[in-house]
Amino acid sequence: MTEQAAARKPFLYVVVCAAGIAADVSKLITAAQERDWEVGVIATPVAVNGFFDTAAVETQTGRPIRSAWRTPGEPRPFPAPDAVVVAPATFNTVNKWAAGIADTLALGTLCEAAGLGVPIAVLPCVADALAAHPAYRDSVERLRGMGVRFGAPYTGEPGPDGERPEFGWERALDLIERG
Repeated sequence: MTEQAAARKPFLYVVVCAAGIAADVSKLITAAQERDWEVGVIATPVAVNGFFDTAAVETQTGRPIRSAWRTPGEPRPFPAPDAVVVAPATFNTVNKWAAGIADTLALGTLCEAAGLGVPIAVLPCVADALAAHPAYRDSVERLRGMGVRFGAPYTGEPGPDGERPEFGWERALDLIERG
């Protein structure tokens, strides 16, 4: 490791998908920064269009949000990741990723990071009916077989008391930081 690499903070890619809970992604960024991570956000094309406050996230990270491929010769806006968190992870993203489909920057990044052996944690946000689909179950199994670490599923459905459970943003950090 070069002296420059040893001196920098570890870099975390946060991949944000289009789920309502994405509005709170700043909680994950804050928790990561408190644990001494530098953060760059990559969002799916749908997520970047109204699912979270992109201006606030760019201010919080000090970096532009990426959602489109860079052109040849354009410099890489982020250093290589030391870890990746996908939160919230949708049914669509999990299935496409497991199938090796890289039709967006977010999916291409996930496919590449898995191939490089970068630690990856996923916090799925998938309705029970979709999670019961055989393709989704197979996708989760395939990704786990590739070393991807999954947090507990989150449906966003209110509990018996009518309250929605808290999304476990920090759990993603625990998953990538474990041995």
